[in-house]
Amino acid sequence: MLFVFFMVALVAAVHYYLWHRLVRSTTGPGRLRRGLSFVVAGLFVLVVATFVASRMEAFHWLAWPGYLWIAVMFYLVVFLVVLEVPRAVAALVMRRRGRRPAPVAELVPAGAGPSGLSEEPGPAADGMSRRLFLGRATAAVAGVGALGTVGYGASAALGDPVIEPVRVTLPGLDQRLRGLRFAVVSDIHLGPLTGIGHTERIVRMINGLEPDVVAIVGDLVDGSVSALGRLAKPFKNLESRYGAYFVTGNHEYFTEQGPGEWIEELADLGVRSLRNERVEIRHQGAVLDLAGVNDVNGVTMNDGPDFARALGGRDPNRAAVLLAHQPVQADKAAEHGVDLQLSGHTHGGQMVPFNLIVPLQQPVVSGLGTVKGMPVYVTRGAGYWGPPVRVGAPPEITMLELR
Repeated sequence: MLFVFFMVALVAAVHYYLWHRLVRSTTGPGRLRRGLSFVVAGLFVLVVATFVASRMEAFHWLAWPGYLWIAVMFYLVVFLVVLEVPRAVAALVMRRRGRRPAPVAELVPAGAGPSGLSEEPGPAADGMSRRLFLGRATAAVAGVGALGTVGYGASAALGDPVIEPVRVTLPGLDQRLRGLRFAVVSDIHLGPLTGIGHTERIVRMINGLEPDVVAIVGDLVDGSVSALGRLAKPFKNLESRYGAYFVTGNHEYFTEQGPGEWIEELADLGVRSLRNERVEIRHQGAVLDLAGVNDVNGVTMNDGPDFARALGGRDPNRAAVLLAHQPVQADKAAEHGVDLQLSGHTHGGQMVPFNLIVPLQQPVVSGLGTVKGMPVYVTRGAGYWGPPVRVGAPPEITMLELR
């Protein structure tokens, strides 16, 4: 409850800041300011309602306007904060120029009134016009910047994922496994903003890669099977030589039913879930251990990761690839002799500058990194969470080849 109160207070503070910069600083007292103030208040209510109600099927219609406004809101704040310094400098320059004594010719112009005083606006009115000009110019730049950024980000998020070819060298890999190919996808986030076309496109692109193994590393859904099951149906058409495998992400634990119903649904669609367990991938006479562990959020449902169960007792001469949703799980994986971990979760930051914040929690933001000497590949994900916007982190399907 305390967290909810904090988030509502934060959203309220953000909207107050936007009102101050986009309404109060650009309008004078009157009907227009009152009308725009009601608009900002309504947008605040929309954000709260989006987070509270958009998961309910009856309120899915809130998702599009709500999440798009959240993206615009975020980038308005980013641009306005960045503009605070030049805005303050410009205001200071204007203020100093306004304090200079006017020439005598300007004090008593030819068109002065009967009293001998100028009928032109005085310093106060001139100062007000400067403030309005500065406020409106700042608002215009921030508005154009935010709308342009969100428009670009939406086209990236809703377009085709990028195919990222990656080769990873594993020193202990049996030469007969050289060239084994994994199609890695994560964070598909089937939900109120995605249609079945989103799933069909991902399946079509994966099948076009002709992979040996398909690895779905968590955050497949944002809802129940009853609400979203039809969106997952295309997964039954996944094609690969050695099968498709799935591990839970944190979002699988956000539904009231937990991940169990999705594990069963995926099994019916031909996708095997690795629940703190491993399978043998036999390729050209050699064997690779493919293991999977539950997401760390599973601890809340007594369903957390168990590395000993997934990796214990295996032949140490075999290479082991681990599917684990969050990169932070690599610490434990390295201790259990894993040769390569495949993860998602981060979305690559999804919207700049969140990519600068992710390292506070995760050891790798995107791409190939190392944790305790173990290679970790983090895919940016093929979907999006919240706003259908990706800036600086396009959606991705990874074609990973072992060397």
